[in-house]
Amino acid sequence: MKKKAFQICITIIFFAIFIYSIINIILWNKENTHTEELIEEIDKSIIINEETNEKQIDFKKLKSKNKNTIGWLLVKNTNINYPFVQYKNNDYYLTHSFDNKYSTAGWVFMDYRNDKNFNDKNTIIYAHARKDKTMFGTLKNTLTKKWYKNKDNHIITINLENETLYYQIFSSYHIKTEDYYITTNFNDKDFKTFINKIKKRSIYNYNVDITIDDYILTLSTCYNNTDKTVVHAKLIKRDLN
Repeated sequence: MKKKAFQICITIIFFAIFIYSIINIILWNKENTHTEELIEEIDKSIIINEETNEKQIDFKKLKSKNKNTIGWLLVKNTNINYPFVQYKNNDYYLTHSFDNKYSTAGWVFMDYRNDKNFNDKNTIIYAHARKDKTMFGTLKNTLTKKWYKNKDNHIITINLENETLYYQIFSSYHIKTEDYYITTNFNDKDFKTFINKIKKRSIYNYNVDITIDDYILTLSTCYNNTDKTVVHAKLIKRDLN
């Protein structure tokens, strides 16, 4: 009798696990579909100038959809080509999409501590590393030798409403989760120590000089359950739009 009851309990447990897994798969697929549809809708905010073939972003349209919109981030030869946002904390956009609907896919967002005009010594942008390769799911590309060898990939572009910023990558790596590389402001001595340390961490030598006068962009996402993929780049140019 006890054996039979035990078998029934085991069957119920396995059945519950099975149902739970099916529900998670359904929710995952639903969120993926929502994210894809959202990206398609957002892409309509990009206007291509037929004469110059340059990209123009309709920030007025983007901000009508999300008032927290700050800019647009492009990392070449990845899927990272999205508007990014900023909220009053670093938690909200881990579980909300660009349209502010609940979604575990989250969205691309700037650290709440950062100045939206990119005047901090270290500006950080985060997103989930989605398995469907959305958000920062392809930031890992920067760790591959093939990606690194194409020097055109080393320039990150950020479009703001009134200017365009260009950053030169100088470090890319993965590391155990920590808070050090997401420090935002420093005195000169600490900043010198910081830039030397994060440069040495790089798995590739980008041959880029960094000084205490530079401004840094940091991209961060999950590498696995314990590590982060991190990319650092220095500001090399600001163009008024």
